[in-house]
Amino acid sequence: MSSRVPLSVLDLAPVDRRSAPGRGARETLAASVELARAAERHGYRRVWYAEHHSMASIASSAPAVLVAHVAAHTSTIRLGAGGVMLPNHAPLTIAEQFGTLAAAHPGRIDLGLGRAPGSDGATSAALRRDPSAADTFPDDVLELQDLLAGTPRPDGVRAVPLALDDDGLPVPLYVLGSSLFGARLAAALGLPYAFASHFAPDALEQAMDLYRREFTPNGRPGALEAPHAIAAINVFAADDDATAREHALAARRQRAVALFGRSLRRGALPGGLDSADDAAFDAAADALLDAGASVHVEAMMRLAAVGTPDAVVAQLDAFAARVGADELITAHGAPTPQTRVRSVELVGSAVGSALAA
Repeated sequence: MSSRVPLSVLDLAPVDRRSAPGRGARETLAASVELARAAERHGYRRVWYAEHHSMASIASSAPAVLVAHVAAHTSTIRLGAGGVMLPNHAPLTIAEQFGTLAAAHPGRIDLGLGRAPGSDGATSAALRRDPSAADTFPDDVLELQDLLAGTPRPDGVRAVPLALDDDGLPVPLYVLGSSLFGARLAAALGLPYAFASHFAPDALEQAMDLYRREFTPNGRPGALEAPHAIAAINVFAADDDATAREHALAARRQRAVALFGRSLRRGALPGGLDSADDAAFDAAADALLDAGASVHVEAMMRLAAVGTPDAVVAQLDAFAARVGADELITAHGAPTPQTRVRSVELVGSAVGSALAA
């Protein structure tokens, strides 16, 4: 059994609800370092971090800072944003941030770009985000592409510092998406495309087909000669099936609370959702699922590889073949830092053993 495509990792940087006040983010950053080290040891291609804001359960609000921290504690694995929500930022700011990262860690930095806000309306306003900023996303990507290539803007402004990799190329750009818009844009710009099928799987096959069909090499800096399509999938690998299924259930509970818990905390399910006691939390989360949240959660998480390492690798192989992915980005959703690292290690070891056989 062997994975036919490279595997990468999406680290969602979850904050443990049981952490002592003031310690959750610190513990999450340490856990992200350990996860990246495990991925590096076991041959994964890259680790990405996504931009989210005003979410107490996620510590990846500043992807560039998180990348810098993890890069300082690893040696070879590629690291990047998966992604930066570009409408929240001026392209020049992102070019400067990731140009600095590339100068500090040459040949190891990726930049994935999304057009969603990564937040709610109030948070978008607090970010000084223009409500129409998503409309200029294609132009902003082009501007960023030029800035990273060292091309000055018409007003003479350029991104400094800037570093090119060993092939003389700028920081690699990836267009992220969960709809046909991103697929069409990536194809038109000749850029790699990553689909967020770990939480929005419905348009995956259609988007991948469209991207490959419409892909056009254009000779712009960093553009590809051939399409490179990445699909994300949830992974729950453990030493036995029962444990893997327990981890998948824990992830569904967490997702139900994240999606629907806030509106019900003042209603019929007040106590357990905020409890540090596992039994109370699980009971409240199960009540949410039974009340209808399961329909939404199961739809979001239906693409998942669950089981022992060899079984998970077989599922990943089948998934990659079915959707025509050139690379998979695996979101390991086990409930603790230790079990997430274990999941990464188990899958990496299974792939490595198979390739050596």
